[in-house]
Amino acid sequence: MDINKFTLSVNKSVLVLMAGLMWCGVGVLLVSYAVSWLSSCNIREQFFFYTAGFLAAMPIHHFGFLKIADKNLDRILILTEKKSPFYFMKPKSYLIVLIMVSMGIALRHSSIPKPYLSILYNGIGLALFLSGIRYFRFFFKLLLEKRS
Repeated sequence: MDINKFTLSVNKSVLVLMAGLMWCGVGVLLVSYAVSWLSSCNIREQFFFYTAGFLAAMPIHHFGFLKIADKNLDRILILTEKKSPFYFMKPKSYLIVLIMVSMGIALRHSSIPKPYLSILYNGIGLALFLSGIRYFRFFFKLLLEKRS
């Protein structure tokens, strides 16, 4: 019996799409937490917290997540054979994700007021979403290359 028949593998365009969906999906999730926390604030407070989150997102996106996304893309785009669907991230990255999720849960259950926590969630969420768009750009580029 050939075990490879039962091994799920996908091509690089699917890996790029999965990465984009994951990054953007988590970004939307984090921003939705922040939006719900700010719904009870007045307009002036909302403006302050949303602006602070946006200003935090820009350097997080540019100096942090965009570099990680580019490294992931560099690793994926050179592939010539199909890989496991979990290959869209390096194995070490799964540990980092686990730590970040644990920290997020701890922060949500901490005594930090939610409006202040929304700055961090909006910042990281928007940065993830913006960086996730980079994957979609390369996904569509791969689709167009396939057509030509």
